[in-house]
Formats: sequence, C-alpha cells, structure tokens
Amino acid sequence: MYCFNCSLHVGFNSDNNCRMMYSSHCLQSQAQHTEKQIKAEFERLHQFLREEEEARIAALKEEEKQKSQKMKEKIEQMNREISSLSDTIRAIEGELKDEDISFLQNFRTTKKRAQCTMPDPQLVSGGLIDVAKHLGNLKFRVWEKMKEIIKHTPVILDPNTASSRLSLSDDLTSVSRTGPKHQLPDNPERFMKYQHVLGSKGFSSGKHSWEVEVGDHPDWNLGMAKESVDRKGEVKASPKNGVWAIRLRSGKYNNGKGGTLLLKKKPQRIRVQLDYDQGEVSFYDSKDMTLIYTYKDTFTETLYPYFSIGSAGDAKSTGDAKSTGVQICQSEVSAHVS
Repeated sequence: MYCFNCSLHVGFNSDNNCRMMYSSHCLQSQAQHTEKQIKAEFERLHQFLREEEEARIAALKEEEKQKSQKMKEKIEQMNREISSLSDTIRAIEGELKDEDISFLQNFRTTKKRAQCTMPDPQLVSGGLIDVAKHLGNLKFRVWEKMKEIIKHTPVILDPNTASSRLSLSDDLTSVSRTGPKHQLPDNPERFMKYQHVLGSKGFSSGKHSWEVEVGDHPDWNLGMAKESVDRKGEVKASPKNGVWAIRLRSGKYNNGKGGTLLLKKKPQRIRVQLDYDQGEVSFYDSKDMTLIYTYKDTFTETLYPYFSIGSAGDAKSTGDAKSTGVQICQSEVSAHVS
C-alpha cells in the first residue's frame, strides 16, 4: 500500500507505522468530508424551512389583506349610510323651522323619512384571522410536508467495509465498480480481495427487507453475510463461508451452493427478505413478487446486507441505479396519527 505520509518522512519505513500514519490521514479526511456533507444536508433542511416559513407568512398576509379590504368596504358602506341619514336629519330640522301649517301638511312624508331603517353595525362572520388554521399543529404539518424532501433508505452502505475497487454514492445508497484502486487503509472491517461491501446495520432477530435496483448490470451478488465473514482472503460467497446470496454473472443466475437459477425474465429490481428467527433469506422479483430463491439455515450471529459488484461493461440501468452499479431503493415515508 502506498502511503503519502511515508513519501514525506525520509527514513520512515516501518510497515506498521506507515499503516497507522496513513489511517490517521484517512481518518482526518473522512471527518472533514463527513462534516462537509452534514452541513450541506442541514443547509437543504434550513432552506426548506425558510421557504416554508415565507410561504406560510405570505398566506397569513394575504388573508389579512383580503379581510382588511372587506372590512374597509363595510366601513365605507356604513359611512355612506350615516352620511345619508345625516342629510335626512338636517332636512327634517329645516322643515321644523317652517310655519306650522307647512309642517303639518308634509307630516306624513316627514314621518316616513324620519324612520331609520339602518341596522346596527355587526362584525361579519369569518371576518377575523383564522388563527387556528395558521398555528394548529404547525410543526406536524411542516414535518409532514418535509416528506417531499426527506428520503429513507432501509439499508445504508458502510464505506469502512468497501473494497478499494468500489465507489459509493455520497448518500451511501449506491455502489459501483471503479477502475483504479482507491488508496484506502486496510482496516479490519474492509474487504481486500474481492469487490464486496456490507450494510452499516446488522440484524440478529426479526424480519427485514429492502429492494435493490440492479437494472441491466451484468455482474453482481446480493444477499446477507455474517459478521465474522472472512474479509481478507479469497473466499467463495456461499453459506459454508457465511454468505447467503444470489449471483448474476455471464448472463446466468446462481445461488451460493453452485446451483443455477432458472428465471423466466430478467429482474430489474430484486427484493431481499430476511426472516432471522425462521432462518430464511429469500429473493424476489420486485415487479410481481415472483420468488427467485430461498435459503433455509440456522443463524447464530449478526447478519449484514451484502453486495458485490463486478464490471458493468456496456450495461444501462433503469430507475435510479447508475449504469455502472446498483442502487438500494428508497422506502415510502409516511406519518401516522392515532
């Protein structure tokens, strides 16, 4: 393994010390890159919240504007009616100053004009701001809307286990084969001989499932691997060696026991399903849930989602998976209120 630190320290030729120095360099680089990504993710959340705040305040201002306009029109109407009533009062007062005989002659007309038919002013129903609409369950409604930008992937890849010939996406949900090797530390978790990578979370009980978009990629393995699987040697992916997977290679589907799997059609998306307590790992074509294969075994240690990717060649992928790799599919995010 080439070490940048050794090239800078003359006479520093101890392999173990070299590895430790290089691991320290990678640790710092990982921390910086991860911090940058965390900040970018939070900035996206902050931007969403800023836009949501602006939209809700704008809705409040619009309601205030509309209801203020209605209130203004109502006041203007009342002012016109008051003005008309004032004119009538002044006219009657003028008539009262006339000679008695003239007032008596026009008494009926004057009496009719003096009758006030203007109703008492009342607030219009719904004339105030609908405070409950704007503030009721505000945090929940914003969180519910965040489903548009928040994605959940049931399996996240662990970059510390990835072979130096693999590349993972920034969100750790897709993996592809690279050309030249990456310069990575030979930490205990990492696969060194084959192009393998594990999920970050293991399972030691219960039922779990996820889907993987394989598209037209011609060379892959998918399944489960036990925690103690050999990560440094040349070991075949089989139950005997702690791997329960199916494989596509050279146009043929196989299980880890050397058996050929006869499929009527080529699946674009594979569902992996683990029932730890029953000792089963099953694989389905996600499109119609056709069973591809099921392993039956007894599990005694933690199992991790397992992926192995070969060269993509001229393959093209459908869906979200890159043409050079495979993509773990997102699950639907929902909010339940009881």
